Amino acid sequence: MKPPVLLTRDKFRESVFARDNHLCVLCGAPADDAHHIIERRLFQAPQEKGGYFVDNGASVCEPCHLRCEQTVVSCEEVRDACGIKRIVLPEHLYADQPYTKWGDPILANGQRIRGELFFDESVQKVLKQGKVLDLYTDLIRFPRTYHLPWSPGMNDDDKMMQSLAAFEGEEVVITTKWDGRNTTIYPDGRLHARSPDGRPHHSQAMVKSEAARFSFDIPPGWRVCGEDLYAKHSIAYDNLPSFFLGFQIWNERNECLSWDDTLEWFELLEINPVDVIWRGTFDEKTIRALPLPNPEGWEGYVLRLARSFSYGDYPRAVGKYVRADHNKLGVVHNWRTAKVTPNQLAEKS
Repeated sequence: MKPPVLLTRDKFRESVFARDNHLCVLCGAPADDAHHIIERRLFQAPQEKGGYFVDNGASVCEPCHLRCEQTVVSCEEVRDACGIKRIVLPEHLYADQPYTKWGDPILANGQRIRGELFFDESVQKVLKQGKVLDLYTDLIRFPRTYHLPWSPGMNDDDKMMQSLAAFEGEEVVITTKWDGRNTTIYPDGRLHARSPDGRPHHSQAMVKSEAARFSFDIPPGWRVCGEDLYAKHSIAYDNLPSFFLGFQIWNERNECLSWDDTLEWFELLEINPVDVIWRGTFDEKTIRALPLPNPEGWEGYVLRLARSFSYGDYPRAVGKYVRADHNKLGVVHNWRTAKVTPNQLAEKS
């Protein structure tokens, strides 16, 4: 299948109407609008800007358009009504994940995860009109982290940052990337790996115990993200400061705190943070030349803006470097069924 073609706004409307015979695909009335099945603001990369793809459009009348915006009519129903076989998504979203019009992931049980536009005033208004806000869980999927252009350890399903413009002139922080399990912890002690609907694993018992120590001090609506390092993945550790190392904190507005505020909260919560390798004004040449201080112990490093940023800005505000040989280190591919090999903490002096 050929890749979708990005059109101009006018050509998008014209092409969608022509395909649908200028009729609303949902009720058959004369069409008033060319509806974006997935919200155009979610398409941010230059090659997809605005989401003006024919397969992301549907001809609708005004009443049906409102129902689509309210997400009372699902994206799947709209595509079926149009006869669309190709699902067009912004490149930072996951192809195997169903989404609402606003980019909110939909779980297998029908619950929705608050996406990057959830707190937008206009989105809140239309979702309230549709009476669907009670479908949302307060658990939030950890966003996809793109590889930096010079990262050699990409897999087939990984994505690379196409532009570093968001870093230009900004202070950035580079932290160690550890080989563990990405974990998000909430004020009530609930936790999950990258996705809230991921299956729990018995190796999470240690991080659950760790979360119980500080979770009640996390402000309401906030969440702490870090690396669960109890179980060995590809790299064995024998000198860990703790089995959980924090790297991000998100507030009730789904904004990632600045690095300085993050460290302040980690100190209050008594969470060990990941190590800082470098901090300064972004300079690609300098960063590319950085040696890994401990190349045998780290998976790589993470580059982030030092200031705070929104969930929607994450794909442009954070990038990762993964060492070339990381995926050749004897990783246990069926680690869920394999025997857990614990990493080791540093001896207390």
